[in-house]
Amino acid sequence: MKKILIFNVNWLGDVLFSTATIRNIRYNFPDSFIACIIPRRCYPVLEGNPYLNEIIIYDEKERHKSLLSKLGFIWDLRKIRFDTVFLLHRSFSRALITVLAGIPQRIGYYTKKRGFLLTKKIPLVDITSLHRIDYYLKIIKKAGLVVKDRFTDFFVSAQDLNFVDDFLVKELKDNHTFLVGINPGGNWGPKRWPKEYFVKIADRLMKEFSAKIIITGGSKDLLLAEEIGAGMKEKPILGCGKLNLKQFAAIAKVLDLFISADSGPLHIANAAGAKKIIALFGPTDPAITGPFPSENVIILRKDVGCRIPCYVVDCKNNRCMQAISVDEVMEAARRAVNRID
Repeated sequence: MKKILIFNVNWLGDVLFSTATIRNIRYNFPDSFIACIIPRRCYPVLEGNPYLNEIIIYDEKERHKSLLSKLGFIWDLRKIRFDTVFLLHRSFSRALITVLAGIPQRIGYYTKKRGFLLTKKIPLVDITSLHRIDYYLKIIKKAGLVVKDRFTDFFVSAQDLNFVDDFLVKELKDNHTFLVGINPGGNWGPKRWPKEYFVKIADRLMKEFSAKIIITGGSKDLLLAEEIGAGMKEKPILGCGKLNLKQFAAIAKVLDLFISADSGPLHIANAAGAKKIIALFGPTDPAITGPFPSENVIILRKDVGCRIPCYVVDCKNNRCMQAISVDEVMEAARRAVNRID
């Protein structure tokens, strides 16, 4: 049996975008053993993915930080005897690991530092010139594989769906409530919509749609969620820290509307099959990191004269996100659920 390894990237959103590549590799090698290397924090993104036979954890800053642990990791890879590796990550160290692991076919983007480590050098493209899904698909396409489709996958189990059913029964008095999820957090500040705006849109959705609001996010977002909840006229459901990524995806499937800036939860909700999404974009470019597929998504962004994408993570004025008004989001919500005045 042919054994194929995918050395994936480090960030939750990018790993999610790479699921199109994973699926298309499986299309090309339906009977092969396919494994994927990811950091532990990204494990839920690929957990239960039917296109993989194994998920291998590599944490270079934690579990595999020392030289001895790295050598142990390489030895474990050698024992599997992989035939081919697709390097989605551009790092030198990962290419070197696959050489030391004895993998004969090593395919990835060419860089001057690691070019000699690759057996199939894919010409490097500007990462800002195409959607991130296509950035990873280009590696396998240039390697001669057939690419049949380009969408993201996120799989939830029956256990996750049952957990969400129980969670909502406890939190909702009316099972037929119009349920809206808002995700105010993000991995860096400039991508966040102002919390005051979230308070206002939540109040207006509750008034006009008789909506019940659930605020989603991780434990680190709990304080922000509590501040938004404290400003609202009616108490929301706080999901921060109560739902893991799989359970969040399960609840996203039953939401009538989900509102979020460009973040991991936005893309997970979309990949899981959320009904209607309003995506708020500021410093990032939806042409590069926008939700895909996008048939159920309304993207809002305003041109404020800044260069996009912008990666000034300590931006003080956040004017690109502030320019998206509550009125515009409310109008988008009406369009999303076909309630046009």
